Amino acid sequence: MHITVWNENRHEQTNPEVRELYPEGIHGTIQKFLQEEYDSVGTATLDEPEHGLTEEVLAKTDVLVWWGHQAHEDVADEIVEKVHARVLEGMGLVVLHSGHFSKIFKKLMGTSCDLKWREAEETERLWVVDPSHPLTEGIGEYIEIEKEEMYGEHFDIPAPDELVMTSWFEGGEVFRSLCTFHRGNGKIVYFRPGHETYPTYYHKDVQRVIKNAAKWSAAGSRPRPVYGNHDTPIEPISPKGDA
Repeated sequence: MHITVWNENRHEQTNPEVRELYPEGIHGTIQKFLQEEYDSVGTATLDEPEHGLTEEVLAKTDVLVWWGHQAHEDVADEIVEKVHARVLEGMGLVVLHSGHFSKIFKKLMGTSCDLKWREAEETERLWVVDPSHPLTEGIGEYIEIEKEEMYGEHFDIPAPDELVMTSWFEGGEVFRSLCTFHRGNGKIVYFRPGHETYPTYYHKDVQRVIKNAAKWSAAGSRPRPVYGNHDTPIEPISPKGDA
């Protein structure tokens, strides 16, 4: 399995606090802990040619992990179309934190993907509401993060195929924080935590969920169904009793 971790990598260039916290970039930090379990993990960033998502890279990617925030509109539409096609073919997509506003996530959801937010140092508790789901393997009843940005309902997404974790914040808000969706042959995971000025991606339980998400969403071997005119009829089944 090959994983590609995509990050716009803009905060790291302009914000000293983020650069100190994630000296190898958010993508480099995620790549490092994914490499604890997966042998083939690459990275791609916004300012690389084709945003690092060339046809060759996408063709070999089984799971694409996506982090974006301030530069969603800088992502070229033609690259979004290529990623969208690969998800429908079966590539897994793991969308993190503010990636909910990315072009690719909004295209796949078909909604605004808007929400309430508050940038404050609040404790977040992510409650497991589906303990049987593979995404929660190795996690207790909840994950507690000491400092995080608040996201609150209403989260304008389609009803998830599976709701796996729900967050509560000190201000009283709740949020659907770990959700899954199916589009075509592809599996999509949205996981909420990960504000750039907090050390969330060093949290072992957060890392565990992302590792689980990569495994769960990875592309399978089943080919995408053939669509359109099917001019060769399927051979009819003979009635029972015919010779």
